[in-house]
Amino acid sequence: MALDFLSQQKGEDMRNKAVKRKFGKGARKCIRCGGFHGIVRKYGLMYCRRCFREVASNLGFHKYS
Repeated sequence: MALDFLSQQKGEDMRNKAVKRKFGKGARKCIRCGGFHGIVRKYGLMYCRRCFREVASNLGFHKYS
């Protein structure tokens, strides 16, 4: 019983000490919703494609055609 408690505690400690990603999809997330997929990185925007569509007009982007 004591062993189970120690192993669970150690697992929780390891999850809390996760290393911040330096590269890959996990290193970049949307600044609005926190999503990792479909990030628009051009001009340093860092919005996912869904959030970008919602705020593009406020940022000064215009849709042509």
